[in-house]
Amino acid sequence: MSSKNMGHRIKTYGLWFLIILAVAAALYFILREYAPAGWLASNGLRILIIAAASAAASFALRWAIPHFLHITIRKGQKGKKADQELQERVTTLSRVFAFTGTVVIALIAAFMILAELNINIAPLLAGFGILGVAIGFGAQYLIRDLIGGLFVIVEDQYDIGDVVKISGIAGVVEDINLRRTVLRDLDGIVHFIPNGESGIASNYTREWSRVNLDIEVSYGTDLDHAISVINRVCSEMAEEPYWKEAWIKTPEVLRVNELGSSGIAIKIIGDTKPIRQWETMGEMRKRIKKAFDDEGIEIPWPHTKVYFGEESPEPGRGKAKRPPVPPRETPGEALPPEDEFEG
Repeated sequence: MSSKNMGHRIKTYGLWFLIILAVAAALYFILREYAPAGWLASNGLRILIIAAASAAASFALRWAIPHFLHITIRKGQKGKKADQELQERVTTLSRVFAFTGTVVIALIAAFMILAELNINIAPLLAGFGILGVAIGFGAQYLIRDLIGGLFVIVEDQYDIGDVVKISGIAGVVEDINLRRTVLRDLDGIVHFIPNGESGIASNYTREWSRVNLDIEVSYGTDLDHAISVINRVCSEMAEEPYWKEAWIKTPEVLRVNELGSSGIAIKIIGDTKPIRQWETMGEMRKRIKKAFDDEGIEIPWPHTKVYFGEESPEPGRGKAKRPPVPPRETPGEALPPEDEFEG
């Protein structure tokens, strides 16, 4: 922790200590003036102890939670960016846990102090129970979003800057908190997705990315020659400093992937650093197209054959002959008697 943050935290704790001290002193003088004799020495002292203990517990909770999260939440990567991401996750979770714990401690302390003041807290508890049920029904979606966001952050499903697909929407993560995730898609549209409705989240840039590219060639192409040209293009790219830095594993031809209706698909596979796969695939398409033009390798397009009424000839028989057309009957010519058809 930096000295600046430490100084800010000390100032914050000091301010809270002064506020609590001032409130305690005011209560002491009020109770000394108006409380019955002997009450301040017994009940007042217990109230003071309850207030001091609850404040100490709240401060201890705020101090212990960040340290505990730093130990339990670990990143697989190392470096300045990984440390920054870890700090952001710890800060977000610390705020949530510390706020929840402080509220619980304050409620417990308030009920204990009311009991020392001889105030019947049974109706108050019943009222809080009814209010809690009403809030629970009204805030069930909010609670679901908060729980979903908690798992997103704890499990490190995605971070700011990752390209993800959530609820059928793909985009760059611009912001995350416990309630919602903000995505910006390729058209620049910003989507606010509640974490409780995220469902399946697909991360395209987790630790590394992959080049998965299909290139089609015509059926008359020498496949071995086409594969060698593709591998040569990938190797030449890998020798350039810019692309060498982007690739983890140089792309190469994996297999002949498909015998399609118009051509033969060749699959290329390789690994890149996160979010660099689309850039490298675009450059590969451009270079492979240029290399194919230089080598005379045809990239196919759909073809359609059209026949105008004549049947295609059978193999080895030349041109097919049409069946003879029966003579057309001339007007006025008598038809044969019906008994001739009976035979």
